[in-house]
Amino acid sequence: MPAAPSPADAPGPGPGPVRDTRGIVDPAGLLSRVRFRRHPPAEPLRRHIETYWFIDWDLPEPYVSHVVPHPSVHLTFQEDGADAPPYAELTGVALGLYTRRLTGRGRVCGAKFRPGGFRPYAPGHPVSHWTGRVLRADEVLPRATPDAARAVLGPHDDAGRVAALDAFLLALAPAPDPRADHAMDLAERIRTDRTVRRVGDFAQAQGVSVRGLQRLFAEYVGITPKWAILRCRIHEALERAGKEADVDWATLAAELGYADQAHLIRDFKATVGVPPTSYATGR
Repeated sequence: MPAAPSPADAPGPGPGPVRDTRGIVDPAGLLSRVRFRRHPPAEPLRRHIETYWFIDWDLPEPYVSHVVPHPSVHLTFQEDGADAPPYAELTGVALGLYTRRLTGRGRVCGAKFRPGGFRPYAPGHPVSHWTGRVLRADEVLPRATPDAARAVLGPHDDAGRVAALDAFLLALAPAPDPRADHAMDLAERIRTDRTVRRVGDFAQAQGVSVRGLQRLFAEYVGITPKWAILRCRIHEALERAGKEADVDWATLAAELGYADQAHLIRDFKATVGVPPTSYATGR
């Protein structure tokens, strides 16, 4: 199989795929083996859905990919080989390192929900009910049948697959939920504001109690606010380790709100499996 283009080079509809490899462990290794790209969903879906992500592979030998997950629920339509029937999966927030073994030929078309954005589509359970679970999507979304998977995976170009995903998700038409909007806004602030370091301080700044914030995150995001803050730190450290040749880990630890470098190294190793220095030198 030829080397895969970067997400920015892959063809697609609208403004084109988005370059974003946050959370992927060794993105260069993955992108050299698969064709990976992201696309924006239709405008009415963007409040709840962050991005579509597509991946195709045709491998002479197996490859194991690793991702440090975001606090997001994923709906994926998948095809593992020419003779395997297509299917749909729902993946709740993965608490640990997500590992996927790719073999032969396959394709995935996925929708990544914004943290807090999935609950309106399945209001019968808190999002924490799905945390750490991978299950048949039609157990949660009855319309996510094998026929729906065939409709999404069938088009031969990304524009057709995006249109099919848009049509599927627009038909679900979730009811407005102000608490979901609030949860999404708070989760986005944690992701983008590097001054957010402690749950108590964040809750006070938002005018809510710590207990109320924890309940909101359990119901709508699927994890605790503390977990979300820690995961954002690890994503930043992972990105820096993958892109910078000489990271000052003590300085980065201070920037991310760690008490010292040792705490950053401990959390990084617990999440990624190796210390940040080993990850950086191994790239």
